[in-house]
Amino acid sequence: TSRDRPLAPYLRLVSCLSDFFHSSPQGARDSTDATTVDATTTTTTTTRPPLRAPLASALFARLVRIATPNMPSCNGALATFSRGPHTLRVPRELHAVNRQRLCEQLRRQTGQGAFVVLQGGESPTRYCSDFEPVFRQESYFHWVFGVEEPDCFGALDVERGKAVVFVPKLPESYAVWMGKLHTCEHLAAKYAVDEVLYVDELADALRTRGAQTLLTLRGRNSDSGRMSKEAHFPGIEGFKVDSMTLYETIAELRVFKTPQELEVIRYTNKVSSNAHKEVMRRVRPGMFEYQLESVFLSWCYGTGGARHVSYTCICGSGTNSAVLHYGHAGAPNDRALQDGDMCLFDMGCEYYCYTSDITCSFPANGRFTADQRGIYNAVLAASTAVLAALRPGVLWPDMHRLAERIMLAALRDMGLLRGNLDSMMEARLDATFMPHGLGHFMGLDTHDVGGYLSKDPPRPTEAGLKCLRTARALQAGMVITVEPGCYFIECLLDQALESPTLSQFLVPEELKRFRHFGGVRIEDDVLITQDGHENLTQVPRTVEDIEALMAEGREAA
Repeated sequence: TSRDRPLAPYLRLVSCLSDFFHSSPQGARDSTDATTVDATTTTTTTTRPPLRAPLASALFARLVRIATPNMPSCNGALATFSRGPHTLRVPRELHAVNRQRLCEQLRRQTGQGAFVVLQGGESPTRYCSDFEPVFRQESYFHWVFGVEEPDCFGALDVERGKAVVFVPKLPESYAVWMGKLHTCEHLAAKYAVDEVLYVDELADALRTRGAQTLLTLRGRNSDSGRMSKEAHFPGIEGFKVDSMTLYETIAELRVFKTPQELEVIRYTNKVSSNAHKEVMRRVRPGMFEYQLESVFLSWCYGTGGARHVSYTCICGSGTNSAVLHYGHAGAPNDRALQDGDMCLFDMGCEYYCYTSDITCSFPANGRFTADQRGIYNAVLAASTAVLAALRPGVLWPDMHRLAERIMLAALRDMGLLRGNLDSMMEARLDATFMPHGLGHFMGLDTHDVGGYLSKDPPRPTEAGLKCLRTARALQAGMVITVEPGCYFIECLLDQALESPTLSQFLVPEELKRFRHFGGVRIEDDVLITQDGHENLTQVPRTVEDIEALMAEGREAA
């Protein structure tokens, strides 16, 4: 039957068509479709525009319709998400493809009458007040259904592939405060699902559709340690509930991005990259960190339509640049930049719930000192080496060790360390200077899921390596950050100087001048491809390119 068609051939064709329609005839290339060669990595990176041509969109919609024959027609229109003509238009078929992938996997594990039931995000108020923060959908629910409103449920018939969304039935008086209350038919067309019903119909609707076993989401996030929210509703006790099957299946699928998902992630990277460049053009000594945060936020929302950020912006200057998660409520990006400061700005926008995560490091006054140049180039060398090595089959802990070794060698060349590199590595000295993992999966969450599922290698136990958010071998379709860093954190330096094992490698008189240096991090978002990688982040990385961009901003002022 049509619902049993394997999806893989269609996905490959989607990818090929996407590549074709992003290319242009010679002499007619779109201004945003640029291919650049990074001389520091000798790799070619292509920045591609979103699907714009009417022919491309029509063929794309038709192809997904073939792969997902149970999708409603939406009155012949392609249901999409966008924030205006200047932003990316995302086809809702993105979720139809995700649902098809999920059903294909679950059919191998479940019997007749299996239904996925997910509970969407809720809309809480701030403490005991009636203020409701801007809602952002729960990531698993978004991956399957793409619904933007809170307090919903979703059901997916594993055998037939049909999707039903259940929305709260709001009183008519809500129209005064919230605007027009849309019909279920309108919402079904908007989200390109088979049907929309009300939440109070959930149990009855499942029974009439032959549901026997409900697959609910129950699993522990390896980054936060918190459990996912399992669906619960009146009448669930009348069904057999399987809370063991779904979590690992859907988390593993989220690790590997579809062509449609990658278009959104490319877009978030494009917007965030341009926002970072605008910050570097605008930065001046005397400005407050939060003023530069506001430049980033304004660019992402005003130009890119990205209302949400992926995480709290980290805008560290001076010694704050060595505080790994600076910017929190107790240290809210509120320091004035000083002439001679090193800045570390870690910021990323989110669009349609898909994230970006980019870190740029640069001098506040636009010119690197000799010490700043030395530390920056040590981190850049580590980043360059890792990027050059990325390909399917590479073990992520090996990439972490590669970055460590290159940075330790550079610090030794600067006279800050002494001794044998192998001995330093064995003693885990680099955890003093890079006390975090090299990177993490990225997608609907900044620290995306799938790092340590039951089938995956366990978390390492050594210093530094134990902070890795995955120990897996890389595979095509993964999106992962590459973010080596070098920081001079006083408490860690003190511990190392007091350690007989570590102090033998340190040169205290040279390290003293770096006590108030801060830190440097370089972070790119990278797609693993069949034959290597694609760097999705497009910001200046060499000392010369950074200084040129910052000088350009001063000349334009």
